[in-house]
Amino acid sequence: MLNYNVNEIKFQIQRIYVKDISFETPNTPQVFNKDWDSNLTLNIHTKHSQLSIKIFEVVLSLTVTSYLNEEIAFLCEVKQAGIFNIYSINKLYLEHFLSTYCPNILFPYASECINNLIIRGSFPQINLAPINFDKIFNEQCQKK
Repeated sequence: MLNYNVNEIKFQIQRIYVKDISFETPNTPQVFNKDWDSNLTLNIHTKHSQLSIKIFEVVLSLTVTSYLNEEIAFLCEVKQAGIFNIYSINKLYLEHFLSTYCPNILFPYASECINNLIIRGSFPQINLAPINFDKIFNEQCQKK
């Protein structure tokens, strides 16, 4: 795990926004007549791109799929994005920072958006557990 002092990095959130939203309920209204014993899957993906010298876009994609037996009750996807100004960071740490620190900032926004969509679809509220982006980053580094 990389150690750097976040307080030494000059960092500014320029904008946080929803880049894409999708909510599907392929088996409604029949799904509403079934006992609610849902199995949820959560898929997480992050990516980032450099917009200019010190400006980066980070996109956190969360996909929640709810199954009743083998039928899909709902599928919800949110791509939550942010534009960040990042100065005074060693290039060695930049990839880690963009893959862990920035998604941690975006996660609560994405989680709230998913929950709102699920409730509007008249399904029970869910609470996504916090995500350890450091662990995900380390696992991806080990695969390389």
